[in-house]
Amino acid sequence: MLGRSDPVTAARRILGGVLRHGDVAVRIVEVEAYGGDPAGPWPDPAAHSFRGPTPRNSVMFGPAGRLYVYLSYGMHRCANIVCASDGVAGAVLLRAAEVVDGDGMVAVRRGSARGPGRARGPGNLGSALGLTLEHNGLDLSSPDSPVRFDLGEPVASVDGPRVGVSAAADVPWRFWIPGDPAVSAYRRSPRAPSGADVVDATPIRKDRRP
Repeated sequence: MLGRSDPVTAARRILGGVLRHGDVAVRIVEVEAYGGDPAGPWPDPAAHSFRGPTPRNSVMFGPAGRLYVYLSYGMHRCANIVCASDGVAGAVLLRAAEVVDGDGMVAVRRGSARGPGRARGPGNLGSALGLTLEHNGLDLSSPDSPVRFDLGEPVASVDGPRVGVSAAADVPWRFWIPGDPAVSAYRRSPRAPSGADVVDATPIRKDRRP
């Protein structure tokens, strides 16, 4: 299972891992790293945790290995894996995945969606897995947890700016497996200002190799 680490390192390591809920399993092919509040080591104005802990985001403050599920636009259930230590916020948003098991159940949940797009995008990924807000805070390494995550072998990845965020929009904290058809297209938020944003983080290089 993924141990405590900074969000960038965790994001790269999560790629290629498998998240399973019941009969459905998906292989993660695209993620985004998110830091925390200004008092922490990775201040990130795009993160839910930037203004400190709240009832909604408290899971982001640890411990590592927990599932953080939140509701987006009142209907999409988005999944994150918490990566930092107790009291320090950091998490990795799961943006896209390949369905590797449970095609029949995914077809029921996703209706007319076919091909690699069935779990492309955070909301579609959550829907394919059947995640709900009741899964928020689960320990992904516990044998008693209905949702489990297993690391895969390290994979090559490419990085770029995160999708749709208006703050820290140019920070290259989105990572994906190059050439995978399930990876989503980049869309910059129309509310994002022009110019580069800065977040204190590990230097990032293109075409990072494992």
